[in-house]
Amino acid sequence: MRTLRFVLGDQLHRRISSLTDLDPDTDVVLMVEVRDEATYVRHHQQKIVFLFSAMRHFAAELEAEGVAVDYVRLDDAKNTGSFTGELKRAVERHACEKIVVTEPGEWRVWEMMQDWREDLAPPVEIRDDNRFLCSRAAFEAWAGDRKALRMETFYREMRRRTGWLMDGQEPEGGQWNYDSENRKRLPKDLDPPERSGFPPDAITLDCIALVAKNFGDHFGTLEGFRWPVTRKDALSALRHFIAACLPTFGDYQDAMRQGAPFLYHALISPPLNAGLLTAEEVCRAAERAFRDGKAPLHCVEGFIRQILGWREYVRGLYWTRMPGYAESNALGAGRDLPWFYWSAETRMNCLHQCISETRDHAYAHHIQRLMVLGNFALLAGIEPRQVEEWYLIVFADAYEWVELPNVHGMVLWADGGVMGSKPYAASGAYIDRMSDYCGSCAYDVKAKAGEKACPFNYLYWDFLIRNADRLDKNPRMAMPYRTLGRMSEERRAGVTADAERFLAALTSTPNGTDVVRVEPSPPRRGKGQAAASRSRRSSRPTGET
Repeated sequence: MRTLRFVLGDQLHRRISSLTDLDPDTDVVLMVEVRDEATYVRHHQQKIVFLFSAMRHFAAELEAEGVAVDYVRLDDAKNTGSFTGELKRAVERHACEKIVVTEPGEWRVWEMMQDWREDLAPPVEIRDDNRFLCSRAAFEAWAGDRKALRMETFYREMRRRTGWLMDGQEPEGGQWNYDSENRKRLPKDLDPPERSGFPPDAITLDCIALVAKNFGDHFGTLEGFRWPVTRKDALSALRHFIAACLPTFGDYQDAMRQGAPFLYHALISPPLNAGLLTAEEVCRAAERAFRDGKAPLHCVEGFIRQILGWREYVRGLYWTRMPGYAESNALGAGRDLPWFYWSAETRMNCLHQCISETRDHAYAHHIQRLMVLGNFALLAGIEPRQVEEWYLIVFADAYEWVELPNVHGMVLWADGGVMGSKPYAASGAYIDRMSDYCGSCAYDVKAKAGEKACPFNYLYWDFLIRNADRLDKNPRMAMPYRTLGRMSEERRAGVTADAERFLAALTSTPNGTDVVRVEPSPPRRGKGQAAASRSRRSSRPTGET
């Protein structure tokens, strides 16, 4: 039987379920670069380069193995620009009797696959994504009828199931979680290891030119592209992290430093989410480092928790709660996304640093995403869909299955507590404690009120005041609300006035005040992005390593 095996751009692993029983003598592997997937949101230019280059390298590896690959490039004159159009053309070319695909990472593509089953003559077989450690069915069984789906409970179950960092039936070292040891500020005299990355080869350079020509008005820069685009390079990146960074990763995983975007982080989430690495081999490599005495337990546990815990958990939550998950807006947030999220032109240095680094690298680590970029969006009351779209656009590792739960539930608490027991809201003191950003800021992190005060300080209390009817009964918010209750009416009025003044100065367009400065190239919505946005509103309600 001649089978057409359709491999998506984030499924680049030789043992992906759609390829496990491939017969090189009869089967054809289809891979396509299509405009719809590059523009359903206007992805960061480096993300498009990364995926196109990784796809081309993977196709070349299959061909070297003797596999017949039908690869459609973006600039092919007959390219229809969509998954469905290219699949229909391939069915005609190859007269296949069956189509095999692996389940996708995004609900919108899952809906496409259901249409393929109805519209295409050959039967379409959709297989489980075997790169994940917890299948969709297994997560749904775990979730059951629970109202709150806590990651820590899921994480412990996964530790027991895999046996990783376990001593019999008990956690290694007697604790499940060493998060309290993962919050150190980076010492001024400590220099993180060099992270040179992987210089572009001829294939990647061709993709850079292609993206510059076709998507040069998207967010981000292409200079300095250094992501690993082959499995060989991804494994090299993993080995470097395990040897040079993991022994210190846990101590400083929450730290931030101006001009040092990578610190001790693994930088493997783009290749991991695209299939060049698997969660199992990443976790096993980390555990082996602990067993061999090359990395301490709290560092290894903190890293494995991100993969075995958060990554598997958010994927399971996404599929269990879709398509309605994104419809909620528990805090009633409705402000437009400020323009500085695109331009990085803001006097708040922490935001300037994180957005600039995201523009230049398509990357920010998890605390920058949660406690700087996300914390501001939460406190300012920015409308969830706009924040979620931004996170999906700007990061090289972003797919909706990982972006949406993290942003909707963890960052914005828009799901009302399905994912997290409380909002992750913080004042400027947290950023000052975990970074050196505040020393170079136009605002004073120690000041609580007035135009010179760090906006995070009064926005935090204003957030509590605005949302008291929704949050003041939350047990985990009891302490800040007790403090708020002791505030004088005059102080509360000052908080509200400062917040209103600051928020009124924000603009969602490239003009405005001393808070937001002009940026010349607005990230205009393309037809694909506008259509996707309409689809998100009709068909359904951002983790980093």
